Amino acid sequence: MIIAHKIALAPNNEQATYLGRAAGVARFAYNWALAEWKRQYEAWKADNSLPKPSQAALRRQLNSLKREQFPWMLEVTKNAPQMAIIQLGKAFQNFFAGRARYPQFRKKGVHDRFTLTNDQFDVEDSRIRIPNLGWVRMRESLRFNGKIMSATVSRVADRWFVSVTVETQNDPRLPKAENQGAVGVDLGVAALATLSTGETIAGPKAHKALLGRLQRLSRSLSRKKKGSCNRKKAKAKLARLHARIASIRGDALHELTTDLTSRFHTIGIEDLNVRGMVRNRRLARAVADMGFFEFRRQLQYKAEMRGSLVFVADRWFASSKICSCCGHKLEALALSQRYWTCPTCESIHDRDVNAAINLKNMAASSAVSACGEEGSGQRRKTRAKPASVKQEVSFDHVCA
Repeated sequence: MIIAHKIALAPNNEQATYLGRAAGVARFAYNWALAEWKRQYEAWKADNSLPKPSQAALRRQLNSLKREQFPWMLEVTKNAPQMAIIQLGKAFQNFFAGRARYPQFRKKGVHDRFTLTNDQFDVEDSRIRIPNLGWVRMRESLRFNGKIMSATVSRVADRWFVSVTVETQNDPRLPKAENQGAVGVDLGVAALATLSTGETIAGPKAHKALLGRLQRLSRSLSRKKKGSCNRKKAKAKLARLHARIASIRGDALHELTTDLTSRFHTIGIEDLNVRGMVRNRRLARAVADMGFFEFRRQLQYKAEMRGSLVFVADRWFASSKICSCCGHKLEALALSQRYWTCPTCESIHDRDVNAAINLKNMAASSAVSACGEEGSGQRRKTRAKPASVKQEVSFDHVCA
């Protein structure tokens, strides 16, 4: 299992300056390689006798000219520019495979990071040794044992972090779920999550709570003269506030997903069309403030580490319109209608609790599919019925 541990760094002023310089070199190398890639690709289309661009060729090209044209690159670790070009090559692989958009140029202050290979750094207790810099203190020690693969140093606002990737044994390192049965989780805007047990988890809504301060700092930044020291200070204040909002949101999601995966063995959720939801100008801010995609990402990898199962209902599964008592399906249900009465069995439903119960039933009926048999749940079906296998959880290629 491959897992990453992100740890805050505590560099002094000299070390922070070096980290910023290394991130700048990585950004310059990435942008230089992207521009060269575009130029060489256009030349190849005009004349097929010329070689097609590749990350390996661009790395060799940069090495041949950096001593004369970019001597300041030699002041930082060689991994900074080399790994940036390798990442560009992976970005183009994802683009040609249809998994990502065309690579874009990195912007200063937004993509401040650089990557180190495992032979270029050492981790010892609560410190990390970076080439040409020395030992830098970390806020905590590495919690995972195994083979260290790489480390990425990044900046968020005015804080530096290191993400150390470790290849561990196929051991979840987390206690198994309590197995309180199956649970359905209905995500929403008024409340972050409603469980089939009747529990309601209110989201922190950090962006909404700090929106007034965010607007004041944004206006203050817009009034500062470009290039001035006051503008730099105002920009740092705004970045710190954005980082705080993201931290509050992430902390709430971690608490919720950890609680769910530690209590329930089978969890049912919806495949939400978040991209379509944020196109609604009335709901876009509230939807983005909840972090639905991050919730699903955290839930899936934590469930796998604890041995739990997560079933995702089909996007068109009408969880709110189906009566959880008799199965009657409404033709239409307005978003503003929070309660409705089933015309068949006359049961009164809270739409969120009813949706969560339907997701729970879907997950419970689909649990048989985890062993290779086709279940009757409203989840996405496999193209072919797989052979029955022993119910085990695989931890290969899991990232945290």
